[in-house]
Amino acid sequence: MKQFPSRVRRGLAVVAGLAAASIALSGCLYSLIPGQRTGPIPTATPDTDGVAAGLMPFYGQTLQWTDCAGFDCTMVTAPLNWADPSAGEVELSVIRQPATGGDAIGSLLTNPGGPGVSGVDLIRDSASFAVGERLMQDYDVIGFDPRGVGESTPVTCLDAAGMDAYLYDIPPARRGTPEWEAHLDDGNRRFTEACQANSDGILEFITTDSAARDLDLLRAVLGDEKLNYLGYSYGTFLGATYAELFPDRVGRMVLDGAVDPSTSLLEAGTTQALGFESALRAYMRACLAGSECPFRGTVDEAMADIGALLASVDRSPMQAADGREVGADTMLTGIVYPLYSQGSWEFLTGALVDALAGDPEAILFSADGYNDRVDGVYVANFSEAFHAYNCMDYPVDWTAEDEAAAEAILEDEAPTIAPYWNLSGNCGPWPYPPTGTRGPIAAAGAAPIMVIGTTNDPATPYEWAVALAGQLDSGVLVTRVGEGHTGFNKGNACVDDAVEAYLLEGNAPAEDIRCE
Repeated sequence: MKQFPSRVRRGLAVVAGLAAASIALSGCLYSLIPGQRTGPIPTATPDTDGVAAGLMPFYGQTLQWTDCAGFDCTMVTAPLNWADPSAGEVELSVIRQPATGGDAIGSLLTNPGGPGVSGVDLIRDSASFAVGERLMQDYDVIGFDPRGVGESTPVTCLDAAGMDAYLYDIPPARRGTPEWEAHLDDGNRRFTEACQANSDGILEFITTDSAARDLDLLRAVLGDEKLNYLGYSYGTFLGATYAELFPDRVGRMVLDGAVDPSTSLLEAGTTQALGFESALRAYMRACLAGSECPFRGTVDEAMADIGALLASVDRSPMQAADGREVGADTMLTGIVYPLYSQGSWEFLTGALVDALAGDPEAILFSADGYNDRVDGVYVANFSEAFHAYNCMDYPVDWTAEDEAAAEAILEDEAPTIAPYWNLSGNCGPWPYPPTGTRGPIAAAGAAPIMVIGTTNDPATPYEWAVALAGQLDSGVLVTRVGEGHTGFNKGNACVDDAVEAYLLEGNAPAEDIRCE
């Protein structure tokens, strides 16, 4: 789940990509790039057991793999509309890192989150970061771009200039005034109209339900009878949805950084704001204990200083070298983004030192990283796909009184973030009503499903992992005590050993585990 504060109302729902948070701010990933393949690339016989005749053209397709910088790459054709397979098609981009140990025990499909983060890029950039060396040795590691994302049939909206205006422009009116609201509404309308005009009729079918059915298609054409899956962040919702639809096809499934499928968009946004405020306070405690921290005094006093900085740029935005203005919304995005990974806290300290001195470049770099903007180019369509999925997945089912109550909670418990956190979403002009429903997922009859939660995860708060593990009939909870988004492959041997024992040997914990 990649999600953030934004006055452009990108929809505070489910946050964010495993890859995005750690890549842009660390500057690199520790890539393990395989050597060039020689000879024909093997393909498996599709698993078509029990497939309906109308779906056989899809489930029965034989994959044509090509070498792509040492990986195997292919495209898979899926129905645009699973309820009417004859109504059109979408293409799904797939990448495979063959098992480094030789004979694979099967495929391990991965999803880094979002919705809208590229799974192909995650594996291409660093399969070892995604799954770790032990899993790479025994599994063919599979990355894929869900429908609407990246190299698959994409959601396409504005050009780079239009996206800059949508994501970064500052309304020419005071925050909260009717004129300010009208400016945002106009931007949302233009964005939606561009998505509808440029996405070739796919918007109605960019849903997690459809993506989960695509996931079963990928399982089948890869030749696997069961789905082995490692999903992060929003990828946990995708995995849980799959398990609800196809419980008998669940193999070994790990859901890390869990999303609670029963939460509304309003509840999710509220809980996330509280999570980011908590993570910012944890960062501030660490900052104040160091020698480079630009703040002094107590954590409360330092948080007040952050609030004053945000209020200052809200009144008088800073000018960046490229001509863009950095106001409170962009600055808060740039501050919150490094909270996904404790390893990025040092970067955040330097960025805040600069910002307090009037230099917004590092903060803007951070916000650009969140938005997948590099040198004026949007290198991925995360923002577009994120918006499309959330507008179709989340019904707007709350009242004005509910929203007012949520805002009161934020003002009391997240006072630094609250003034710039939008709870209402921006799906009003979306051309199709949401088809998703919110409710608990039990996945009755599924094999054990491991759910991982980190106690101070800002993006997918720990309580969501507790909730999902409790909803799943076969759920088992692994708790990582610590900071940052997601828990596996973060240096906690207790978590890593539990995940690898399950995925490699099928040994699911008999009871919940707490990893200090």
